Amino acid sequence: MNFDLKSAEFWDPEALHKEMVRVFDVCHGCRVCYTLCPSFVKLFEVTDDVAGVFGEVDNLTEKQINDTVDLCWQCKICDPICPYTPPHALDIDFPRTLIRYNLVRKKKEGIKFRDKVFAHVDLVGRLSSYAAPIVNWANRNGLIRELMEKYLGIHRDRMLPTFHSQTFDEWHRKHSRKPAPPKKQDEKVLLFYTCTVNYNEPDIGKAAVAVLERNGIECFVPLRQKCCGLPFIDACMLDNFMENVKANVAMLSNAVRQGYKIVAPSASCSYMLKHDYPSYLSGEDSALVSKNTYDLSEYLVKLNDTGKLDLNFTGRVGNVRYHQPCHLMAQKIGFPAAEILKLIPGTSVNRLQCCSGHDGSWSVKKEYFEESMKIGKPLFNFMKQDDSCCSTDCPLSAIQIEQGTGEKALHPVILLARAYGIEVGGDGSWVGTALNRKRANAREL
Repeated sequence: MNFDLKSAEFWDPEALHKEMVRVFDVCHGCRVCYTLCPSFVKLFEVTDDVAGVFGEVDNLTEKQINDTVDLCWQCKICDPICPYTPPHALDIDFPRTLIRYNLVRKKKEGIKFRDKVFAHVDLVGRLSSYAAPIVNWANRNGLIRELMEKYLGIHRDRMLPTFHSQTFDEWHRKHSRKPAPPKKQDEKVLLFYTCTVNYNEPDIGKAAVAVLERNGIECFVPLRQKCCGLPFIDACMLDNFMENVKANVAMLSNAVRQGYKIVAPSASCSYMLKHDYPSYLSGEDSALVSKNTYDLSEYLVKLNDTGKLDLNFTGRVGNVRYHQPCHLMAQKIGFPAAEILKLIPGTSVNRLQCCSGHDGSWSVKKEYFEESMKIGKPLFNFMKQDDSCCSTDCPLSAIQIEQGTGEKALHPVILLARAYGIEVGGDGSWVGTALNRKRANAREL
């Protein structure tokens, strides 16, 4: 597969069409991914239409290809399942092939205003945090939501993230002025806190800092971090994406050379740093970032494996129903969050590895919201089976779970902090409290 952005072949429509037909033909004959997502359901529908079950797919129309591509939300879970990924001779990378197709397609068609809005998460997040009470009210107002559906294509029933007047970035500036706890280990971590944590779920970042500091780990949080770039590449805004990639790689590789490991509390972002950055920006720096990046739970498992994790838990979590996000599954690192939670005395973990159906901006769009809720139904049913606490590493999957069940799904690091007797409050205070599963109206004004 050609994924060299600088090559003429990458951008050549004829070469691209030939590659799309080649990949679709292989998938058409394999069908291992039939039940993974609507994109594959559509793929086999259109290929059967033109080729029959065992025929060739050379006669696919542009519309049939577009219909298949539009239903892919880049969850990446077909990657670890596909039997033809490199080093196989057929060299199939379905997600990246579709990214290439969209880049060429959007270069010709242009990018919709709605997609540009969704892509500028730092700008939207920063502006929304300045007027958080008004934005949160507007996002729940029926009349305004009707207008948003009409003019922005945002489904009126889609639960939207909550914004906070104090971002995680702003909270940490004040926290970092406080005397640091005595360092007990030689571990050093750079927390790549992610946009969602910064603007919408700052308590995840606070809990991460609390857990790392509890374990005597130096936690460095560079301020004004840039988005990993995933929303930009989803919108095919390549120049904006590469600007963020280059800035992040420069900052993160410099930290790695100073002895820091990179830790991210969101699976989508850790996947980007590990697996996508080297594909878009070759070189020693991006390889260094990739090699030294960990998902947060993955890093905590690493600490435990080396006997460095504090296991003196004073709080209780109880039963947990855990959802592993797609981008964590695609990293092929097992179930690190479940491993960590099981270390807490009296905790049992039931887990489900499936797609929540949210996928960033995909499920926000009015044309896909209903489909996203159908995809998430098995997860909703799993989470509602008993009175366990709901947990997921993905803040967007947490929104989807809350939409489908009415329950606030907590990040594993928040549960771990509570097991240490640390409750992260909205004002940034840390106090010991009991775990309260019911959502205390998480959508603050």
